[in-house]
Amino acid sequence: MWDLAAAAQLATAQAQLASANASVASGQTQLQAARTQLAQGQNQLSDSWNQLANGKTQLDAAREQLETSKTVLDKVGATLGKWEQTGITGKLYEQIRGKYDMAINQYNEACAEYNRQLNAYNAGLQQYQNAVARLDQGSQAYRSNADNLAQASKQIAEKQNELGKAVSQAGKQVADGVTQLIQGQRDIDKAETEYQSKLAEFNAQKPEAERKISEAERQITLAEEKIDNLTVPAYSVSGRREGLTSQGYCVYMVIEGIVAKLADIFPIFLYFVAALVTFSTMGRMVDEERTNSGTLKALGYGNADVMLKFTVYGFAASTLGTCIGVLAGHTLLPLIVAHAYSAGFTMPDIMLKFHPWITMAAFALAWISAVVPAWLAASKELREKPASLLLPKPPAKGSKILLEHFPPLWNRLNFTHKVTARNIFRYKTRMFMTIFGVCGAVSLLTAGLAVQSSIGQIGNRQFEELIHYDLIVAEESDTNSAQREEIATTLKGKTVQSSTAVRYEELSKTAGKENDKQSITLLATDDAYNFNEYLTLRDRKTHQPQILVNNGAVISERLAEMLNVSVGDTFTVNDENGAQRTIKVAGISEMYIGHFIFMNAQCYEHVFGDQYSTNAYMVRLKDHSNANTERQGAKFMKLAAVRGVVQNTTQKNMVSTIVGSLNQIMEVLILVAVLLAVVILYDLTNLNVSERIRELSTIKVLGFHTSETTMYIYRETILLSLLGILAGYGFGEWLHRYIITEVPPDEVMFDPAISWIALAAPAIVVAVVLAVLGWIVYRQLETVDMLEALKSVE
Repeated sequence: MWDLAAAAQLATAQAQLASANASVASGQTQLQAARTQLAQGQNQLSDSWNQLANGKTQLDAAREQLETSKTVLDKVGATLGKWEQTGITGKLYEQIRGKYDMAINQYNEACAEYNRQLNAYNAGLQQYQNAVARLDQGSQAYRSNADNLAQASKQIAEKQNELGKAVSQAGKQVADGVTQLIQGQRDIDKAETEYQSKLAEFNAQKPEAERKISEAERQITLAEEKIDNLTVPAYSVSGRREGLTSQGYCVYMVIEGIVAKLADIFPIFLYFVAALVTFSTMGRMVDEERTNSGTLKALGYGNADVMLKFTVYGFAASTLGTCIGVLAGHTLLPLIVAHAYSAGFTMPDIMLKFHPWITMAAFALAWISAVVPAWLAASKELREKPASLLLPKPPAKGSKILLEHFPPLWNRLNFTHKVTARNIFRYKTRMFMTIFGVCGAVSLLTAGLAVQSSIGQIGNRQFEELIHYDLIVAEESDTNSAQREEIATTLKGKTVQSSTAVRYEELSKTAGKENDKQSITLLATDDAYNFNEYLTLRDRKTHQPQILVNNGAVISERLAEMLNVSVGDTFTVNDENGAQRTIKVAGISEMYIGHFIFMNAQCYEHVFGDQYSTNAYMVRLKDHSNANTERQGAKFMKLAAVRGVVQNTTQKNMVSTIVGSLNQIMEVLILVAVLLAVVILYDLTNLNVSERIRELSTIKVLGFHTSETTMYIYRETILLSLLGILAGYGFGEWLHRYIITEVPPDEVMFDPAISWIALAAPAIVVAVVLAVLGWIVYRQLETVDMLEALKSVE
């Protein structure tokens, strides 16, 4: 179709060119005729112009004559006027006047003729100009026609050139058109193939798209159902100790409270034990300087001068020791405590500050412990005369002891045991010092080890013996059947060992040391048989199982202690909507971490007035590790129907942080207690031997072996240490109970039971120290110079 149209256009163009050629030929003929007419007109105009030029010359000559005549006539007229004015008249005047009038008439006729000739000239000039104009128009028309004809000829030539090009281009376009037709057919075939491919793809994806549309419509329906099931939310205001992010703050405050309470207890014990050692040491120094004191007094020194020696020594020694203690107390111990603090926390570096009041109290107590005993002992000693002071201090007088009033018991003792009993009561001060010193060291050791035992096992007991589930998966309140099915499918996964549906709620109660809002976990079940697979409810002391009954709930032991309730009592809690609920205590179960309330479905309906329904699952995993528990918890949290996941790892980490921090502090206190036991026993043993060296030398001279001599004096130390150990157990148990009662946070309970290690270790430590000191005493008595010891002072 395209090449036929091009051919038609070419034919039309050729016809137009032929018509244009004919028009150009006719125009050329007309131009030739016009050229001839223009030439004739130009000749005629040339003749007319010559005639007009002659007429113009004649008119100019006639005008000059008229002007000359007018000048003469004006003069004559002027003269005649003057004559008339002067009254000169006459024949001459009449003749001149007649000639003048005749000349005027001739002049007027000549002017009229001149004007007529001038008008004729102007008319001829106008005709000439019109003819020139017509000739010019003819010339312009001729030139215009010539130009048009030339332009037409040029256009015809251009059209012929364009026609030639068009013919050539038409042929090319015809060829291109054929090529385009072929390419167009190919494109049509390709488009048809692509269309068929897309149609096949559409048909293939249409079912999936329809499925997605159907799924989207189903999701919209579920969302609408979820919106219809939405309930009015309940809001609560929590402080920084009670909110969701309060765990770190509470744990930090727990550790801070532990350190604060221990700082209120242990320094008192340590001071009294250290003061006891200082009292004995200063008294022993005064006794050893008895002879020198007598000499100084005999030389004329007053009592104040002699006493100044002991008080200055006590002041200097106590001041130096206190300086070292204050320096360590301001630097070393705070760094140790800060290291224990920082376990599990990201904290800035500790800021060491100077505490002037505590420092002043430390110096005052040190001076009281060292200066006052020296002054008292020296003042008592210096009451004697110099002669008495120069003699050895007489041994204490013997007297009838309490055991002698019980003959059946006394008579059964052998000689050595009777001597030991008499010596114990003979040196009452040393007896009490030994008992109190060993008691203080053992009580600190017992309390420290018992606290370590109490806190060290609560994690294992809580999450291995009592709680067997790894997760509590709580559902949303507006779940639909499809979402519940998704949870059920996940619970049947390979990583889950078993699960059971329960009623889970978070209750609250304002209580505790700080009147905080305590979070209480409620777990209710309608399947008490399977419930025991996930939780073990038992009495802590008897391990008697706690049964879920219809008329009461089983609560955790820490909650019962905090609320001060027992079996049979009732208490109130606030539910998630803030409404108060009254619950009767049917049993108290062993639990160390967190507050729990356990009840069956009938008890739940009675307490809350609602029909029992499950909203959570207790889940046991095949892999109980913390990493897997957190991983599976995150997996459950991705489900749309899951409101939250309660993981045991959170409580485990909290307990681990508390236990780790408290263990480090206890280790420091245990080390101090061991060193204190060593110092006390060594000081008292050395004091006992040095004071009784004459007595021991006498016994050895009488034939006692070194071992017998050692036991003669060391048997007293052993017996008094045993009494101190027993007393230390009592004070240690009291101190342990105080710590586990006052130190734990509201949601944590330390195990009140004292492990056998806490009882055996202090006795073993004291026994080892006594054995080492016994060997030292044995070596000392083995090498003693008996004669030198028995020499008289005189």
